Amino acid sequence: MNLLQQLEHEHMLELSKDKTIPDFKAGDTLKVGVRIQEGDKSRIQNYEGVCIARTGSDTSLNANFTVRKISFGEGVERVFPLHSPIVESIEVVRRGRVRRAKLYYLRDRRGKSARIAEDTTYKPRKN
Repeated sequence: MNLLQQLEHEHMLELSKDKTIPDFKAGDTLKVGVRIQEGDKSRIQNYEGVCIARTGSDTSLNANFTVRKISFGEGVERVFPLHSPIVESIEVVRRGRVRRAKLYYLRDRRGKSARIAEDTTYKPRKN
């Protein structure tokens, strides 16, 4: 491990020491607690939707995940850095059974064709 990777790893551990990041993948429905700053006040707002993509690994400081939700009939996608102080909490609402790593095809689908089957055989991976 070179010096840059070591510094990045230490910074990532410092950012995520208080948070627990659940094991999730594309297709899972997530509830992300996002810290919203309004003037001098701060609050937590939940953003619930389907995770359609993950980039980077859990051990990388540059890891991101994309969450898509339907808001007032319009699709809204938001990219969250995994180890950001803006992300307060991540909760897995339900597991999805998909056969792709990126679910960009959901952008073109509406209604029943955009549904994802629930995965009832989920077993958490061992670290």
